[in-house]
Amino acid sequence: MSYNPHTAEDRQKMLETLGLSSVKELFADIPEAYRYPEVNIPEGLSEMEVKNRLSSLAGANQNSEEGLWFLGGGIYRHYIPSVVDAVLSRGEFFTAYTPYQPEVSQGTLQALFEFQTMVAELYGMDVVNASHYDGAASMAEAALMALRCKPGRQTIYLDDNIHPEYKEVMRTYLSGTKAHLKEGLPGEDGACFITAYPGFTGEIKDLKALSGLAHDAGALFIVHADPLACSLLESPGACGADIVTGEGQPLGIPMSYGGPTLGLFATTKKLIRKMPGRVVGQTMDASGRAGCVLTFSAREQHIRREKATSNICSNQGLLALAAAVYMAAMGKQGIKETARLIYDKGAYAASVLDKVPGFQVKTSGPFFREFVLSCPRPARDIAHELELKGIFPGLALDRFEGFPESDLLVCVTEMNSKNDIDSLAAALGEVSK
Repeated sequence: MSYNPHTAEDRQKMLETLGLSSVKELFADIPEAYRYPEVNIPEGLSEMEVKNRLSSLAGANQNSEEGLWFLGGGIYRHYIPSVVDAVLSRGEFFTAYTPYQPEVSQGTLQALFEFQTMVAELYGMDVVNASHYDGAASMAEAALMALRCKPGRQTIYLDDNIHPEYKEVMRTYLSGTKAHLKEGLPGEDGACFITAYPGFTGEIKDLKALSGLAHDAGALFIVHADPLACSLLESPGACGADIVTGEGQPLGIPMSYGGPTLGLFATTKKLIRKMPGRVVGQTMDASGRAGCVLTFSAREQHIRREKATSNICSNQGLLALAAAVYMAAMGKQGIKETARLIYDKGAYAASVLDKVPGFQVKTSGPFFREFVLSCPRPARDIAHELELKGIFPGLALDRFEGFPESDLLVCVTEMNSKNDIDSLAAALGEVSK
Protein backbone atom coordinates (compact mmCIF):
# COMPACT_ATOMS: atom_id res chain seq x y z
CA MET A 1 0.00 0.00 0.00
CA SER A 2 1.09 3.59 -0.60
CA TYR A 3 -0.19 6.86 0.75
CA ASN A 4 -0.66 9.84 -1.57
CA PRO A 5 -2.09 12.94 0.13
CA HIS A 6 -2.92 14.76 -3.13
CA THR A 7 -6.27 14.31 -4.83
CA ALA A 8 -6.74 14.54 -8.60
CA GLU A 9 -8.14 18.05 -8.06
CA ASP A 10 -5.02 19.04 -6.10
CA ARG A 11 -2.74 17.82 -8.86
CA GLN A 12 -4.78 19.63 -11.53
CA LYS A 13 -4.56 22.92 -9.61
CA MET A 14 -0.77 22.55 -9.29
CA LEU A 15 -0.45 21.90 -13.03
CA GLU A 16 -2.59 24.95 -13.81
CA THR A 17 -0.39 27.09 -11.55
CA LEU A 18 2.65 25.89 -13.51
CA GLY A 19 0.89 26.56 -16.81
CA LEU A 20 0.91 22.88 -17.79
CA SER A 21 -1.83 20.59 -18.99
CA SER A 22 -0.53 17.18 -17.85
CA VAL A 23 2.04 15.39 -15.72
CA LYS A 24 3.61 14.08 -18.93
CA GLU A 25 4.25 17.68 -19.99
CA LEU A 26 5.81 18.37 -16.58
CA PHE A 27 8.50 15.76 -17.26
CA ALA A 28 9.02 16.63 -20.92
CA ASP A 29 12.64 17.71 -20.32
CA ILE A 30 13.56 14.19 -19.18
CA PRO A 31 14.30 11.86 -22.15
CA GLU A 32 11.36 9.49 -22.55
CA ALA A 33 13.58 6.41 -22.22
CA TYR A 34 14.47 7.41 -18.65
CA ARG A 35 11.07 8.51 -17.35
CA TYR A 36 9.65 5.20 -16.24
CA PRO A 37 12.52 2.70 -15.96
CA GLU A 38 11.87 -0.91 -15.09
CA VAL A 39 12.62 -1.40 -11.40
CA ASN A 40 13.14 -4.91 -10.16
CA ILE A 41 11.33 -4.70 -6.84
CA PRO A 42 10.30 -8.00 -5.26
CA GLU A 43 6.83 -8.60 -3.91
CA GLY A 44 6.11 -7.06 -0.55
CA LEU A 45 6.37 -9.04 2.70
CA SER A 46 4.05 -9.21 5.66
CA GLU A 47 5.03 -7.58 8.93
CA MET A 48 5.84 -10.98 10.43
CA GLU A 49 8.05 -11.90 7.47
CA VAL A 50 9.87 -8.56 7.61
CA LYS A 51 10.54 -8.99 11.33
CA ASN A 52 11.92 -12.48 10.82
CA ARG A 53 14.08 -11.31 7.93
CA LEU A 54 15.55 -8.42 9.91
CA SER A 55 16.16 -10.68 12.92
CA SER A 56 18.08 -13.06 10.67
CA LEU A 57 20.23 -10.23 9.32
CA ALA A 58 20.86 -8.87 12.83
CA GLY A 59 21.94 -12.34 13.94
CA ALA A 60 24.95 -12.07 11.64
CA ASN A 61 26.33 -9.24 13.81
CA GLN A 62 28.26 -9.80 17.02
CA ASN A 63 27.08 -7.86 20.05
CA SER A 64 29.61 -6.40 22.48
CA GLU A 65 27.78 -8.25 25.26
CA GLU A 66 28.47 -11.64 23.67
CA GLY A 67 32.23 -11.81 24.18
CA LEU A 68 35.13 -10.23 26.02
CA TRP A 69 35.29 -6.57 25.00
CA PHE A 70 38.45 -4.47 25.40
CA LEU A 71 38.02 -2.23 22.36
CA GLY A 72 38.19 1.56 22.76
CA GLY A 73 40.02 4.21 20.82
CA GLY A 74 37.35 6.88 21.08
CA ILE A 75 34.06 4.97 21.47
CA TYR A 76 33.57 3.13 24.76
CA ARG A 77 31.39 0.44 26.29
CA HIS A 78 29.88 1.79 29.49
CA TYR A 79 26.85 0.88 31.54
CA ILE A 80 23.74 2.88 30.64
CA PRO A 81 20.98 3.03 33.29
CA SER A 82 17.57 2.02 31.89
CA VAL A 83 16.10 5.38 32.88
CA VAL A 84 18.08 7.04 30.07
CA ASP A 85 16.19 5.28 27.28
CA ALA A 86 12.92 5.59 29.22
CA VAL A 87 13.15 9.39 29.25
CA LEU A 88 14.55 9.69 25.71
CA SER A 89 11.69 7.65 24.25
CA ARG A 90 9.04 10.07 25.51
CA GLY A 91 7.42 11.73 22.50
CA GLU A 92 7.82 15.30 23.70
CA PHE A 93 11.61 14.79 23.77
CA PHE A 94 12.12 12.23 21.02
CA THR A 95 10.43 14.25 18.29
CA ALA A 96 11.30 17.76 19.47
CA TYR A 97 13.36 20.09 17.29
CA THR A 98 15.26 23.31 17.95
CA PRO A 99 13.55 25.16 20.85
CA TYR A 100 13.22 28.59 19.21
CA GLN A 101 9.94 29.34 21.00
CA PRO A 102 10.54 29.21 24.76
CA GLU A 103 6.82 29.40 25.59
CA VAL A 104 6.31 25.90 24.13
CA SER A 105 9.80 24.46 24.75
CA GLN A 106 10.35 24.74 28.49
CA GLY A 107 10.91 21.00 29.01
CA THR A 108 13.60 20.78 26.35
CA LEU A 109 15.21 24.07 27.41
CA GLN A 110 15.32 23.10 31.08
CA ALA A 111 16.85 19.73 30.24
CA LEU A 112 19.57 21.44 28.17
CA PHE A 113 20.15 23.97 30.97
CA GLU A 114 20.66 21.13 33.44
CA PHE A 115 22.99 19.42 30.95
CA GLN A 116 25.10 22.58 30.68
CA THR A 117 25.21 22.99 34.46
CA MET A 118 26.41 19.44 35.15
CA VAL A 119 29.06 19.49 32.40
CA ALA A 120 30.28 22.85 33.72
CA GLU A 121 30.75 21.27 37.15
CA LEU A 122 32.68 18.32 35.72
CA TYR A 123 34.93 20.57 33.66
CA GLY A 124 35.29 23.36 36.25
CA MET A 125 34.29 25.95 33.64
CA ASP A 126 31.94 28.94 33.63
CA VAL A 127 29.74 28.17 30.65
CA VAL A 128 28.87 25.19 28.44
CA ASN A 129 27.02 25.30 25.15
CA ALA A 130 24.31 22.94 23.89
CA SER A 131 25.93 21.35 21.90
CA HIS A 132 28.12 19.96 19.07
CA TYR A 133 27.97 16.93 16.80
CA ASP A 134 30.87 14.99 18.34
CA GLY A 135 34.16 15.42 20.15
CA ALA A 136 36.19 15.94 16.99
CA ALA A 137 33.90 18.73 15.79
CA SER A 138 34.09 20.37 19.22
CA MET A 139 37.88 20.38 19.15
CA ALA A 140 37.91 21.84 15.64
CA GLU A 141 35.41 24.55 16.63
CA ALA A 142 37.63 25.38 19.61
CA ALA A 143 40.57 25.89 17.25
CA LEU A 144 38.47 28.24 15.09
CA MET A 145 37.40 30.12 18.20
CA ALA A 146 41.05 30.52 19.21
CA LEU A 147 41.81 32.04 15.80
CA ARG A 148 39.03 34.59 16.40
CA CYS A 149 40.36 35.37 19.87
CA LYS A 150 43.96 35.72 18.68
CA PRO A 151 43.83 37.68 15.40
CA GLY A 152 47.12 37.62 13.55
CA ARG A 153 48.11 34.23 14.91
CA GLN A 154 47.60 31.39 12.43
CA THR A 155 49.17 28.32 14.07
CA ILE A 156 47.26 25.67 16.01
CA TYR A 157 49.70 23.74 18.18
CA LEU A 158 48.77 20.15 19.03
CA ASP A 159 50.18 18.02 21.84
CA ASP A 160 51.44 14.57 20.89
CA ASN A 161 48.48 12.83 22.56
CA ILE A 162 45.65 13.88 20.21
CA HIS A 163 43.53 11.20 18.51
CA PRO A 164 44.81 10.75 14.90
CA GLU A 165 41.27 10.93 13.51
CA TYR A 166 40.65 14.19 15.38
CA LYS A 167 43.68 15.63 13.61
CA GLU A 168 42.12 14.73 10.26
CA VAL A 169 38.89 16.48 11.21
CA MET A 170 40.90 19.53 12.29
CA ARG A 171 42.68 19.64 8.94
CA THR A 172 39.33 19.52 7.16
CA TYR A 173 37.91 22.35 9.27
CA LEU A 174 40.99 24.52 8.74
CA SER A 175 41.31 23.84 5.01
CA GLY A 176 39.33 26.97 4.17
CA THR A 177 41.43 29.22 6.40
CA LYS A 178 45.02 30.48 6.43
CA ALA A 179 45.68 28.58 9.65
CA HIS A 180 47.75 25.43 9.90
CA LEU A 181 48.44 22.67 12.41
CA LYS A 182 51.78 22.06 14.07
CA GLU A 183 52.65 19.36 16.58
CA GLY A 184 54.72 20.30 19.58
CA LEU A 185 54.80 22.84 22.38
CA PRO A 186 53.37 26.31 21.61
CA GLY A 187 55.41 29.05 20.01
CA GLU A 188 54.81 32.80 19.84
CA ASP A 189 52.81 32.42 16.60
CA GLY A 190 50.33 30.05 18.26
CA ALA A 191 46.66 30.94 18.62
CA CYS A 192 46.23 27.97 20.93
CA PHE A 193 47.78 24.83 22.31
CA ILE A 194 45.55 21.73 22.45
CA THR A 195 46.10 18.71 24.67
CA ALA A 196 43.96 15.70 25.59
CA TYR A 197 43.06 14.65 29.14
CA PRO A 198 43.59 11.70 29.11
CA GLY A 199 45.48 11.30 25.84
CA PHE A 200 44.57 9.05 22.92
CA THR A 201 46.58 6.23 24.47
CA GLY A 202 45.28 6.90 27.99
CA GLU A 203 48.13 8.82 29.60
CA ILE A 204 47.33 11.62 32.06
CA LYS A 205 49.53 14.70 31.72
CA ASP A 206 50.18 17.60 34.10
CA LEU A 207 47.66 20.18 32.89
CA LYS A 208 48.94 22.98 35.09
CA ALA A 209 52.42 22.73 33.58
CA LEU A 210 51.04 22.70 30.04
CA SER A 211 48.74 25.62 30.85
CA GLY A 212 51.74 27.66 31.93
CA LEU A 213 53.59 26.88 28.70
CA ALA A 214 50.59 27.90 26.58
CA HIS A 215 49.90 31.14 28.43
CA ASP A 216 53.58 32.11 28.53
CA ALA A 217 53.52 31.89 24.72
CA GLY A 218 50.39 34.08 24.60
CA ALA A 219 48.22 31.22 23.33
CA LEU A 220 44.87 29.95 24.57
CA PHE A 221 45.02 26.64 26.42
CA ILE A 222 42.50 24.12 25.08
CA VAL A 223 41.90 20.79 26.81
CA HIS A 224 39.99 17.92 25.22
CA ALA A 225 38.80 16.22 28.40
CA ASP A 226 36.97 12.98 29.10
CA PRO A 227 33.98 13.88 31.32
CA LEU A 228 34.17 10.69 33.41
CA ALA A 229 37.89 11.16 34.06
CA CYS A 230 37.21 14.73 35.21
CA SER A 231 35.05 13.42 38.06
CA LEU A 232 38.15 11.76 39.50
CA LEU A 233 40.97 14.05 38.39
CA GLU A 234 41.52 17.77 38.92
CA SER A 235 39.26 19.66 36.53
CA PRO A 236 40.68 21.41 33.43
CA GLY A 237 39.18 24.67 34.65
CA ALA A 238 41.13 24.45 37.91
CA CYS A 239 44.29 23.89 35.83
CA GLY A 240 43.88 27.06 33.78
CA ALA A 241 42.05 25.89 30.66
CA ASP A 242 40.52 28.61 28.49
CA ILE A 243 38.40 26.20 26.44
CA VAL A 244 37.46 22.62 27.23
CA THR A 245 36.03 20.22 24.68
CA GLY A 246 35.12 16.57 24.96
CA GLU A 247 33.30 13.54 23.66
CA GLY A 248 30.07 12.95 25.59
CA GLN A 249 29.53 9.36 24.43
CA PRO A 250 30.61 7.87 27.82
CA LEU A 251 27.68 9.72 29.44
CA GLY A 252 24.83 7.32 28.72
CA ILE A 253 25.18 7.09 24.93
CA PRO A 254 25.55 3.66 23.26
CA MET A 255 28.40 2.80 20.89
CA SER A 256 25.97 2.35 17.96
CA TYR A 257 28.55 1.46 15.30
CA GLY A 258 30.47 4.66 16.12
CA GLY A 259 27.75 7.29 16.26
CA PRO A 260 25.87 9.49 16.65
CA THR A 261 27.76 10.89 19.61
CA LEU A 262 27.86 14.20 21.49
CA GLY A 263 30.34 17.07 21.39
CA LEU A 264 30.97 18.95 24.63
CA PHE A 265 32.21 22.54 24.64
CA ALA A 266 32.96 24.83 27.60
CA THR A 267 34.75 28.12 28.12
CA THR A 268 35.17 31.06 30.50
CA LYS A 269 32.93 34.09 30.98
CA LYS A 270 35.65 36.21 29.40
CA LEU A 271 35.40 34.33 26.10
CA ILE A 272 31.67 33.57 26.02
CA ARG A 273 30.95 36.02 23.17
CA LYS A 274 33.41 34.17 20.94
CA MET A 275 31.93 30.75 21.67
CA PRO A 276 30.21 28.84 18.84
CA GLY A 277 26.81 27.24 19.18
CA ARG A 278 24.19 28.37 21.64
CA VAL A 279 23.62 28.65 25.38
CA VAL A 280 20.42 28.04 27.33
CA GLY A 281 20.01 30.43 30.24
CA GLN A 282 17.50 31.07 33.04
CA THR A 283 15.37 34.18 33.22
CA MET A 284 12.06 35.48 34.57
CA ASP A 285 8.85 36.11 32.62
CA ALA A 286 6.61 39.16 33.08
CA SER A 287 4.89 37.43 36.03
CA GLY A 288 8.13 36.69 37.83
CA ARG A 289 8.14 32.97 37.02
CA ALA A 290 11.48 31.30 36.34
CA GLY A 291 11.99 29.98 32.83
CA CYS A 292 14.64 29.06 30.29
CA VAL A 293 15.50 30.70 26.97
CA LEU A 294 18.21 30.54 24.31
CA THR A 295 20.47 33.21 25.78
CA PHE A 296 23.11 33.15 23.04
CA SER A 297 21.89 32.09 19.63
CA ALA A 298 22.85 34.64 17.00
CA ARG A 299 20.52 34.78 14.00
CA GLU A 300 23.59 35.02 11.78
CA GLN A 301 24.23 31.42 12.70
CA HIS A 302 21.04 30.38 10.92
CA ILE A 303 20.66 32.95 8.14
CA ARG A 304 23.71 35.20 7.47
CA ARG A 305 26.17 32.32 7.58
CA GLU A 306 29.15 34.33 6.32
CA LYS A 307 28.96 36.53 9.45
CA ALA A 308 28.47 33.69 11.93
CA THR A 309 31.00 32.62 14.57
CA SER A 310 30.01 29.09 13.65
CA ASN A 311 27.62 27.31 11.33
CA ILE A 312 26.58 24.86 14.02
CA CYS A 313 22.77 25.15 13.97
CA SER A 314 20.87 21.97 14.73
CA ASN A 315 22.83 19.83 17.14
CA GLN A 316 22.78 16.69 19.25
CA GLY A 317 19.98 17.86 21.53
CA LEU A 318 18.55 14.38 22.11
CA LEU A 319 21.98 13.03 23.03
CA ALA A 320 22.60 16.02 25.29
CA LEU A 321 19.38 15.00 27.02
CA ALA A 322 20.72 11.43 27.31
CA ALA A 323 23.87 12.77 28.97
CA ALA A 324 21.79 14.93 31.33
CA VAL A 325 19.62 11.98 32.38
CA TYR A 326 22.72 9.81 32.86
CA MET A 327 24.49 12.39 35.03
CA ALA A 328 21.36 13.07 37.08
CA ALA A 329 20.67 9.36 37.59
CA MET A 330 24.26 8.53 38.54
CA GLY A 331 24.75 11.60 40.69
CA LYS A 332 28.08 13.14 41.61
CA GLN A 333 29.11 10.17 43.74
CA GLY A 334 27.97 7.56 41.24
CA ILE A 335 29.96 9.15 38.40
CA LYS A 336 33.02 9.38 40.64
CA GLU A 337 32.70 5.73 41.70
CA THR A 338 32.40 4.69 38.04
CA ALA A 339 35.57 6.60 37.20
CA ARG A 340 37.35 5.01 40.17
CA LEU A 341 36.31 1.54 38.97
CA ILE A 342 37.67 2.32 35.49
CA TYR A 343 40.95 3.56 36.92
CA ASP A 344 41.43 0.66 39.32
CA LYS A 345 40.43 -2.04 36.83
CA GLY A 346 42.72 -0.53 34.21
CA ALA A 347 45.62 -0.59 36.68
CA TYR A 348 44.88 -4.24 37.50
CA ALA A 349 44.69 -5.18 33.81
CA ALA A 350 48.02 -3.49 33.09
CA SER A 351 49.72 -5.32 35.94
CA VAL A 352 48.33 -8.71 34.83
CA LEU A 353 48.98 -8.32 31.10
CA ASP A 354 52.50 -7.03 31.71
CA LYS A 355 53.32 -10.43 33.23
CA VAL A 356 52.20 -12.44 30.18
CA PRO A 357 55.38 -13.76 28.49
CA GLY A 358 56.23 -11.72 25.42
CA PHE A 359 53.92 -8.80 26.27
CA GLN A 360 54.88 -5.50 27.86
CA VAL A 361 52.87 -2.46 28.94
CA LYS A 362 54.43 0.57 27.26
CA THR A 363 52.32 3.27 28.95
CA SER A 364 54.32 4.73 31.82
CA GLY A 365 52.85 6.81 34.57
CA PRO A 366 49.15 7.22 35.41
CA PHE A 367 46.53 6.47 32.77
CA PHE A 368 42.76 6.31 32.51
CA ARG A 369 40.73 3.63 30.71
CA GLU A 370 43.36 2.76 28.07
CA PHE A 371 47.01 1.72 27.85
CA VAL A 372 49.38 0.48 25.16
CA LEU A 373 50.45 -3.15 25.23
CA SER A 374 53.45 -4.23 23.13
CA CYS A 375 52.90 -7.67 21.55
CA PRO A 376 55.49 -10.29 20.55
CA ARG A 377 54.15 -10.27 16.97
CA PRO A 378 51.82 -7.98 14.96
CA ALA A 379 48.94 -6.83 17.16
CA ARG A 380 46.60 -7.00 14.18
CA ASP A 381 47.24 -10.76 13.80
CA ILE A 382 46.77 -11.42 17.50
CA ALA A 383 43.55 -9.41 17.60
CA HIS A 384 42.19 -11.28 14.57
CA GLU A 385 42.91 -14.68 16.10
CA LEU A 386 41.22 -13.77 19.36
CA GLU A 387 38.24 -12.14 17.69
CA LEU A 388 37.46 -15.49 16.04
CA LYS A 389 37.08 -16.81 19.61
CA GLY A 390 34.82 -13.95 20.71
CA ILE A 391 37.59 -11.98 22.43
CA PHE A 392 38.23 -8.39 21.35
CA PRO A 393 41.59 -7.62 23.02
CA GLY A 394 41.93 -4.03 21.86
CA LEU A 395 42.74 -1.81 18.91
CA ALA A 396 45.77 -2.57 16.72
CA LEU A 397 47.45 0.82 16.47
CA ASP A 398 49.30 0.26 13.20
CA ARG A 399 46.15 1.49 11.45
CA PHE A 400 47.43 4.95 12.39
CA GLU A 401 50.65 6.45 11.06
CA GLY A 402 53.56 6.46 13.48
CA PHE A 403 52.60 3.45 15.60
CA PRO A 404 54.54 0.16 15.38
CA GLU A 405 52.67 -2.98 14.32
CA SER A 406 53.28 -4.52 17.73
CA ASP A 407 51.20 -1.94 19.65
CA LEU A 408 47.75 -2.86 20.96
CA LEU A 409 45.52 -0.27 22.66
CA VAL A 410 43.70 -2.07 25.47
CA CYS A 411 40.56 -0.45 26.92
CA VAL A 412 39.12 -1.32 30.35
CA THR A 413 35.88 0.13 31.70
CA GLU A 414 33.60 -0.58 34.66
CA MET A 415 31.95 -3.26 32.47
CA ASN A 416 35.04 -5.50 32.55
CA SER A 417 35.17 -7.91 35.49
CA LYS A 418 38.29 -9.38 37.10
CA ASN A 419 37.45 -12.69 35.41
CA ASP A 420 37.27 -10.90 32.04
CA ILE A 421 40.74 -9.45 32.54
CA ASP A 422 42.20 -12.76 33.73
CA SER A 423 40.62 -14.52 30.73
CA LEU A 424 42.19 -11.97 28.38
CA ALA A 425 45.60 -12.58 29.96
CA ALA A 426 45.18 -16.34 29.52
CA ALA A 427 44.08 -15.92 25.89
CA LEU A 428 47.06 -13.69 25.09
CA GLY A 429 49.34 -16.26 26.66
CA GLU A 430 47.92 -18.96 24.39
CA VAL A 431 48.24 -16.99 21.12
CA SER A 432 51.78 -15.92 21.99
CA LYS A 433 52.82 -19.58 21.87
